[in-house]
Amino acid sequence: MSGLLLRHHLPYLPNGLPTKQTSFPYRPPTLRGHLKAALPAPAISPTINRPMPQETAMSHPLPDRLTELFRQARVLVAGDVMLDRYWFGDVSRISPEAPVPVAKIGRIDQRAGGAANVARNIAALGGQAALVSITGDDEAADQLAKLMQADGVDCHLQRDAGIATTVKLRVMARNQQLIRLDFEEIPACSTVDNVRDRFRSLLPDYDAVILSDYGKGSLNRVADMIDCARRAGKPVLIDPKGDDYEKYAGATLLTPNRSELREVAGSWRSEEELSDKAQTLRRHLQLQALLLTRSEEGMSLFEAGHISHQATRAQEVYDVSGAGDTVIATMGLGLAAGLDLQQAMHLANAAAGVVVAKLGTAVCQHNELLQALAREENG
Repeated sequence: MSGLLLRHHLPYLPNGLPTKQTSFPYRPPTLRGHLKAALPAPAISPTINRPMPQETAMSHPLPDRLTELFRQARVLVAGDVMLDRYWFGDVSRISPEAPVPVAKIGRIDQRAGGAANVARNIAALGGQAALVSITGDDEAADQLAKLMQADGVDCHLQRDAGIATTVKLRVMARNQQLIRLDFEEIPACSTVDNVRDRFRSLLPDYDAVILSDYGKGSLNRVADMIDCARRAGKPVLIDPKGDDYEKYAGATLLTPNRSELREVAGSWRSEEELSDKAQTLRRHLQLQALLLTRSEEGMSLFEAGHISHQATRAQEVYDVSGAGDTVIATMGLGLAAGLDLQQAMHLANAAAGVVVAKLGTAVCQHNELLQALAREENG
């Protein structure tokens, strides 16, 4: 659908403290070869019947004054934003026009998604978040700006009048998704350059950087942004997209899920094979660490000479959409607050267990995280 047609229709849609100077040594990205050629050969079949890894204890306990640390931490988020719209209704009959259900809509909700959801997770956890991204110049962009302001996020949206804001419209009935409609367009190169320049100007005021890539075009200058942030001594965390990971070389941390890692590294049949592939990828991209989110298997952190694992904390799983946003938001906030990678992973795992029990694009509130940690401690 063209941007003009989309903009025509959208208005009518219902509406002792640890130090914060954590060291992240910078190594300029020099590897630009063919990634898959450097990885071990893919296994013949996906992972089956393999034993779960043992949970790893943190190298250092969490600090007592976590609330104060989070309040002082500042995270700069850049990436693709979108407006998640939900139409909730009921289905009681089939259409006489075609063999499809008829949904009678009774309630409408909209939430900030993508990089915007990362930023709002940081704010919900008690940190300071700024967001740099691209939208169209339309009603959906206005709604996004209002939502971010209400969530306490410092918003820097570059408006491109030539495109429509990315919108994902979901029709829901009895907590089941009937259909999802996506509206999206690629921004102009000049607008992408404006995002990079705005990112550079804001960078000195923040402790950590998160780049949230949904493949919509806002991060087409991602290599420049990584280089700029690392030269400034800031940890850079990236939620990757697609099969071209070369552009992420030199980042501090990547957070792929299982299917994303499988896309670039191939399948695995054992924990040993998985570790080999993950560590090879980490070394090839010159990352400090790679965090693999594994759904019901928890998450694994691959560092040089060390692998840590956390079992899932989810008691009930209603919706996994947005869980990756919560993970990288909590990791970024933890590093900005001066925690180490293992401590940050522990928090991220607890926060993810909170959000998957909620329907739709959701956040973990600071008090919910503290309650989840207390439940862990009390067994």
